[in-house]
Amino acid sequence: MKYGQFIATVRENGDYSGREEAERVTEAVLSVLRDRLTEESADHLAAQLPEPLDELMRDRDAARAESYGSAEFCRRVAGMTGATERTAEWDADAVLSTLAGTVSGGELNHLLSQLPSGYAPFFGKNELTD
Repeated sequence: MKYGQFIATVRENGDYSGREEAERVTEAVLSVLRDRLTEESADHLAAQLPEPLDELMRDRDAARAESYGSAEFCRRVAGMTGATERTAEWDADAVLSTLAGTVSGGELNHLLSQLPSGYAPFFGKNELTD
């Protein structure tokens, strides 16, 4: 999937008013996800994302992955976007469900295996696929 298509899908999934809003939300959600993953996992995920999202996933400040659940994930997204936590849940769903449709099934399973089960609904999945 190309970048423009990824953003258009996020925009549609999130019912955002414009491309800029979809881009801003995408950057926030992927930045928070990146900080939740190990460097190796973020690199593997980046390899399946279009430019410039691949670079965003590789641009880490912290050497170690942070450990937090889905509620904290949404709080962090809300902090980056200035939205409420409920809106951040919507944003996470719009971006991560698009991501789920972009990467391979194996990569998605690998990603989900590193996250607590509370993250799975954001990816449009209730359980790991085979």
